[in-house]
Amino acid sequence: MFFSPATFRFLEQLADHNDKIWFEAHKAEYEELVRGPALDYIHAMAPLLADFAPEFRADARKLGGSLMRVYRDTRFARDKTPYKTNVGIQFRHALGKDVHAPGFYLHVAPEECFLGVGSWHPEADLLGRIRDLIVAQPKRWHAARDDHDFSAQWQLVGGSLTRPPRGYAADHPEIEDIKRKDFIGLAGLTRKEVTGGRLVDLSAERFAAAAPFMRFLCEAAGVRY
Repeated sequence: MFFSPATFRFLEQLADHNDKIWFEAHKAEYEELVRGPALDYIHAMAPLLADFAPEFRADARKLGGSLMRVYRDTRFARDKTPYKTNVGIQFRHALGKDVHAPGFYLHVAPEECFLGVGSWHPEADLLGRIRDLIVAQPKRWHAARDDHDFSAQWQLVGGSLTRPPRGYAADHPEIEDIKRKDFIGLAGLTRKEVTGGRLVDLSAERFAAAAPFMRFLCEAAGVRY
């Protein structure tokens, strides 16, 4: 077991007391209940990830690795609270530069928990490459999107344009997928699954089922899956 009911209680308390004074006074609890379990989960995922997605990295460093920072970037945000009230873990491609590159993701928060795969808000060049690959190889896209194991466990979500992007015909047979701004799949998790003994195995099983989808995105990005 990695995360516990106490993890959720801490995150709920942080939401109620989201300021530097409270966080600094409870930093030892953050280390014990949040960051420590998160790093243990990342470490446990490393050999499994190497088996089904060897180009992706499980990096268990406190800073700069798979665990996303607890500190919020408030420079351009209306919400100026300094701390995130969720745990975010991303297993990024070895060549991925940021959170927008194709990756595997775990989200733990009092409001909801889920696994994620794909590319969230891909930058313009990658988004264009994905769309062009869908147009060039629609059968392969259908095979990835509609793969039985993938579609049974994952739901495609994310934003879409209201109108076709420039250069794509409105009556193109793949226009609804072409209009996507995100290429991500989500699989919900219960608190019992997050705090249970099978979180690592469950994550690996679901991530592995997304291989056709991830392989397609990696091809569009010009990297090996």
